[in-house]
Amino acid sequence: MNDITQITRDGVSLHVAAQGPVDAPAVVFANSLGTDLRLWDDIVPLLPKGLRVIRYDMRGHGQSDVPDAPYTMGQLVSDAEAVCDAFKLRDVLFVGLSVGGMVAQGLAIKRPDLVRALVLSNTAAKIGNAKLWQDRIATVQTKGLDAMADEVMKRWFSPGFYASDAMLHWRDMLVATPTNGYLGICHAIAGTDFYTPTSALRIPTLGIAGSEDGATPPDLVRETIDLIPGSRFELMRRVGHLPCAEAPAAYAALLNQFIADIGHG
Repeated sequence: MNDITQITRDGVSLHVAAQGPVDAPAVVFANSLGTDLRLWDDIVPLLPKGLRVIRYDMRGHGQSDVPDAPYTMGQLVSDAEAVCDAFKLRDVLFVGLSVGGMVAQGLAIKRPDLVRALVLSNTAAKIGNAKLWQDRIATVQTKGLDAMADEVMKRWFSPGFYASDAMLHWRDMLVATPTNGYLGICHAIAGTDFYTPTSALRIPTLGIAGSEDGATPPDLVRETIDLIPGSRFELMRRVGHLPCAEAPAAYAALLNQFIADIGHG
């Protein structure tokens, strides 16, 4: 069953794409700042058959509503919770990249009945500091996203991918992000520190980092993954902040092995 729908939480409409049998084990994907659910386009066809796959556009991104900034991490976590509840999901594998990985941590903490396992990709319990985000917000407000897009692409991608035509798709996606949506998520990230609550998690967790990631470097990702006992950390070589875009086959192989190892199928 394939379905594209809108669900509404707290007056905000969220764009959701669902596919696969309604009663199958579910995998939920959450996108990063400046992308939308198309972040996972090359991954979904490579997943094991028979899964229930749910992707959604975070508020302020893609085809979801764009409320005025700022947003809070609590709102983003409640959005993910609402998506899961709308589709009557339980015991999902939640895959989050960058801020999506922060949402994953928050949801696992808030609703352990919803999340049985995590993939925390190119993310951390805390990303950046107040000054970094204040500077980013000020730049977007005064100059717009297009003015900083090339700098962002260099943080997102390995040099080889940055120099390719494939990078332009992601630059266009970033620049098309509504300003309020981008700023709203920046505020949410700036106000989040999950080090203490994440260290209390006791569920199967896979961490993925890219060796060329200029946004969430491997050591930062590993530091967060190490907070969770029994977790697994994988470093992907020659890719940056969006390894699912640069090396989808290798990325999907890591997901599929983890799915098999935890018996989520």
